[in-house]
Amino acid sequence: MPARVGRCVRAPDGVPSGGAAIDEELHAEIARLRRELEEKSLEADALHRVSEAIASADDMNQMLGVVAEVAVSVTGTEACFIYLLDEARGELVMRAQHGTDPSVVGRLRLRQDEGLTGWVAREKKPLAISEAAWKDRRFRYFPELREERYQSFLSAPIAAKGKTIGVINVRTTHPHKYSARQIHLLGTIASQVAGAIELARLYHASETKASQLTAISEVSKSITSNLYLDEVLQLITTMTAQTMGFVICSIMLVDQALGELVLKATTSTSPAYIGKPGPRVGESIAGQVVMTGHPITVLDVRQSPQYKYPDVAQQEGLCSMACVPLVFKQRVIGVLNCYTAEPHQFTEDEIRMLTTIGNQAAVAIENSKLMVKSAIVQEMHHRIKNNLQTVASLLRLQMHHRAGSPEELLSESINRVLSIASVHDLLSRGDLDAVSFRQIADSILSAAKQNLIRPGKQVHTRIEGADMMLDASRATSMALVLNELVQNAIEHGFPDATEGTIAVVLSQDEVGVTVDVRNDGVPLPNGFRVGSTGSLGLHIVDSLVRETLHGRFTMFQDGPEAVARVVFPPAGG
Repeated sequence: MPARVGRCVRAPDGVPSGGAAIDEELHAEIARLRRELEEKSLEADALHRVSEAIASADDMNQMLGVVAEVAVSVTGTEACFIYLLDEARGELVMRAQHGTDPSVVGRLRLRQDEGLTGWVAREKKPLAISEAAWKDRRFRYFPELREERYQSFLSAPIAAKGKTIGVINVRTTHPHKYSARQIHLLGTIASQVAGAIELARLYHASETKASQLTAISEVSKSITSNLYLDEVLQLITTMTAQTMGFVICSIMLVDQALGELVLKATTSTSPAYIGKPGPRVGESIAGQVVMTGHPITVLDVRQSPQYKYPDVAQQEGLCSMACVPLVFKQRVIGVLNCYTAEPHQFTEDEIRMLTTIGNQAAVAIENSKLMVKSAIVQEMHHRIKNNLQTVASLLRLQMHHRAGSPEELLSESINRVLSIASVHDLLSRGDLDAVSFRQIADSILSAAKQNLIRPGKQVHTRIEGADMMLDASRATSMALVLNELVQNAIEHGFPDATEGTIAVVLSQDEVGVTVDVRNDGVPLPNGFRVGSTGSLGLHIVDSLVRETLHGRFTMFQDGPEAVARVVFPPAGG
């Protein structure tokens, strides 16, 4: 069968042949793929630069600043603004920028229902406006950003775990229609930033947890330490503030007698804060915590009607507060107050941590009180033993020195014992380690006027000179010395006179301390010497001054006044 000869059909003019059409389609596809490859390459390069910025930054603020710069570069825009959510206030805060005034960072805030940025955060969707973005009804004008300069607007939410944690915006000063690639690229950058922020927050949370455990460990150590109460409380407040980032921490303990809280330790050095009167139990925030035994948190004490001193909070830069009870054996003994400088929603973990620290602190406080009581018992035992030995020695001296009637001898011995007792009384009412010289002198003079001056006599007494503190041992010796010298002045200075004056004069300098007992009664005999009198009282004075005060004792006439002088070195001299 003869072969059929195909007929060649010529394409109309302007219409490519089948092969040419395929070539054009192929070239178009290649061009599209090349553009896609270039876009992917640019996107990969952009993401690489963002990753480098995230990896090289020392902190979150620096990281966000570098990301803003990279975002402007890779999207071909002119300005970038990054906002992060302040969960405590529910506001978006500008945390980084590129292309405008740096001073706006940290100052610009908007709610999630405000502006284009708030819409993106709320809806969790990107938004692109090619020109005149300020005409959009959702737009909010910020004069600090000079919004009139910008035309276009592109924004993407920064989201983590399905929750918006921020927004990133880029802008141009000329109209610009954003491509799908640019929108996708900004969204990818936002995702990377979200991952970096979450990682930074997790790292910060782990560091915080480690610091909190360190604080608990240090407080636990204080329970078994040899520290006294003030040191324990200061350690607790300092460790808590340092490890948990509080601007001020303080501990207040309940004064059961007064029914109020008393400040015992604080990290603040401000007189305004330290000088605040303590609240009564049941009043103010701390007082309610004591009453209920439950923690209380306040977002802003400056605006809380429960906080009694908002002016002090304003002055000291205090904002949020957590107050937890110090509980020992189901009894609230005080509170731990912690303040932040910025609004802060205290988490359940933070409250649990502070409660644990508070409970540990309560144990440490009670342990310290027991240590103090034990030390007091030991010290009092030591002092009583020493003073009983002193009384025994004085009675032995009295026994060997039989001048005077039994009544007089017994009266002198009683006065000596009472002079020692007066020192114990002063020590028990004040500092355990020191007592005021003026208080000793006043006690001795008052007892002498009551017990030694006969009716009808008017012997006036006075104390002159600046006061000084004496340790327990020197105070006991000085009480005995003053007792003997005042008794000697009354007996020998005013045997017949109906009126006179006894003055106790204290002076001190770098060389030593001088105590004079002066009287304007009968003058001392000519050639008077302390050692030749045979007086038991003066013998006791001379022995005490030399052996316990390490000083010297003299008596002399100074014009109309007889003077008994004791000179001894200052403490540590």
